Amino acid sequence: MDALAAPLGWLGRQGTRAVALSVFAGIALPPVATLFKPAFTPALAVLLCLAFLRVEPAALHAYLRRPALVIAATLWIMIAVPLALGFALKLWGAHWLEPGLVIGLILQISAPPVISSPTFAALLRLDSALSLATMLVCTAVIPITGPIFAALLIGGTIELSPVMLGLRLAALLLGAAFAAFVIRRLMGKETIERASEPIDGLSVIALFVFVLSLMDGATAALLARPLLMFGLMALAFLLALVFGAMTYAVFARAGRSQALALAFSGGFRNMGIMLAAAGGFVPDMTWLYFAMAQFPIYLLPQILKPLARRINGTL
Repeated sequence: MDALAAPLGWLGRQGTRAVALSVFAGIALPPVATLFKPAFTPALAVLLCLAFLRVEPAALHAYLRRPALVIAATLWIMIAVPLALGFALKLWGAHWLEPGLVIGLILQISAPPVISSPTFAALLRLDSALSLATMLVCTAVIPITGPIFAALLIGGTIELSPVMLGLRLAALLLGAAFAAFVIRRLMGKETIERASEPIDGLSVIALFVFVLSLMDGATAALLARPLLMFGLMALAFLLALVFGAMTYAVFARAGRSQALALAFSGGFRNMGIMLAAAGGFVPDMTWLYFAMAQFPIYLLPQILKPLARRINGTL
């Protein structure tokens, strides 16, 4: 472990730069992306475990004891945004957007924050405890809100199973939390604090594996229909920036670090959970948009890092 600490620490210090490069690796190395596809769920589990491990339990407990900010963020991310934008898409988007893209957009705005949002918050030295608490609460309510919004906005086009979704989420969350608890007990608080950079390095590796597992098939589509794919990518960037800016504006009074952490949570949504709950039975266009939506998730933390430094004043 001592021999690995130095290279993992160096990788952790690269943080958002290494994460940004990983999304291009998924496009440049399609055979590797195919090879890593089965690692999707394990990578999610590792990311969540590292997020639990990286956050001081006392800080997370403080947010859960006084949950006003977390509840407000959850209502904004999981209720207000899907209601406002979802019905706008249903009323106007269907007239000039392909149905598969409309489904993808509705799944996106209905989804909770990505599991890696606390990891990004930690890499950017933002309030990762708030990011983790918000992600957990948003994920906990998705078995209720997800099927409701899918029924209201998508209709019978696809089916979501709230029972299976809830069971899978519970297993993932409880398993990761238990693993982090055991590791923390075995290593001790001081050792965990000293190993913050190597833990960040492990997070970067897990994010790399995760994005590779998602990009299977994206290269072929990009070569066959480049204008479409770049258009989908541009749309994903625009929505991530708009959702993030709106969220920062809504929660600016909570503090800069808190508002920035919530902005990433509001801008980066876990479409994978929604697609998995649908059993994969979605139009091809939905899958293509999902692949392109990974680019802002992995690139924007690096692109916006100087702005985050300036706004937060402590990075």
